[in-house]
Amino acid sequence: MNSVNTQARSTEEESVYTRYANAANQKEQALCCPVEYNPEYLSIIPEEILERDYGCGDPTPYLSAGDTVVDLGSGGGKICYIASQIVGPAGTVIGVDCNAEMLALARKYQQQVADQLGYSNISFRCGLIQDLKLDLDQLNQELSASPIDNHSRWLELRNLEERLRSESPLIEDNSVDCVISNCVLNLVREGDRGQLLQEVFRVLKRGGKAVISDIVCDEDVPQHLRDDPTLWSGCLSGAYREDAFLKAFEDAGFHGIEILKREETPWQTIEGIEFRSMTVSAYKGKQGPCLERNQAMIYRGPFKKVEDDDGHVYSRGERIAVCDKTFQLLQAAPYEGQFLPVAPYQTLPLDEAHEMDCRRNAVRHPQESKGKNYDLTSQIVDSCCSPDSGCC
Repeated sequence: MNSVNTQARSTEEESVYTRYANAANQKEQALCCPVEYNPEYLSIIPEEILERDYGCGDPTPYLSAGDTVVDLGSGGGKICYIASQIVGPAGTVIGVDCNAEMLALARKYQQQVADQLGYSNISFRCGLIQDLKLDLDQLNQELSASPIDNHSRWLELRNLEERLRSESPLIEDNSVDCVISNCVLNLVREGDRGQLLQEVFRVLKRGGKAVISDIVCDEDVPQHLRDDPTLWSGCLSGAYREDAFLKAFEDAGFHGIEILKREETPWQTIEGIEFRSMTVSAYKGKQGPCLERNQAMIYRGPFKKVEDDDGHVYSRGERIAVCDKTFQLLQAAPYEGQFLPVAPYQTLPLDEAHEMDCRRNAVRHPQESKGKNYDLTSQIVDSCCSPDSGCC
């Protein structure tokens, strides 16, 4: 694997790989941003893993039993071993890392932890987090049998990589409930970050989510700091500006993007720029056709109006016309409870629904949901509020 990585690594990647390889063998305090984890999940994790854990947040509280989880940049495996206990025997945890030393540390205790839990639901896979299709262990096996020793073999390598991505991807499309990471995205070189988030989007199921803890900054980092390999590998100079961090998920097609936690106190301040830990979540699932089924959503408040990721504006208390897709989305996480759904009295079958222009931001007239010929007049048969009824 080392021969494969050496060819591809830039100066940034080289500094990250070397520093974390060393940190797998000897604890480096400067890489660790203080994080509090639920002690309930730490007792079965070997001390060697705990002392060589380098992160800035904890995305695991947002997992559920039975989830299939991918941890990007899993390092020594601490987050994976915590996630394993949360998702339980019905869940699956996949750690992805390209650092051979960190993978060796994570794999060293797999059987020991499984014996204590009574089940085994973790695998650690070798890959780049911005290329979750390419299994570097498989690639290395192929290259061991037939090394690259000339120009034509290098061209064959490109074809080999594409074949492996197609025939045996490291992580399948639409296969994951939650992608998590802990202080890793800022280590990826800037030119690969768009691809990284597209890969996260690709592997998530519809309705799945990403929960990412990372170091962000409040101002743009100047180039002379970005060129410092020590600051880059230390999770500082490669940090996203905090608003740009959220915008990157939006650009990748996610919706429901939310700041779950933002540390008030900076972890470090360099030349007046504050670097702090932030955890965000983002959902996959707003893609698809907009079908008219005479549905509406009422925003409950407290704001006068809000705008969703597709540009729909919801004024407090008004019946806003929505397509079937949006009608379903706004009743699920992370919006659940913020809107009141107004379903039509007569459900229109999906195969009879026509495409809706969601850009119109129209108020839905009640007759659209009730039906234009709806003229029911109801009468009170029994008085609810009689002195003896007990209902008022």
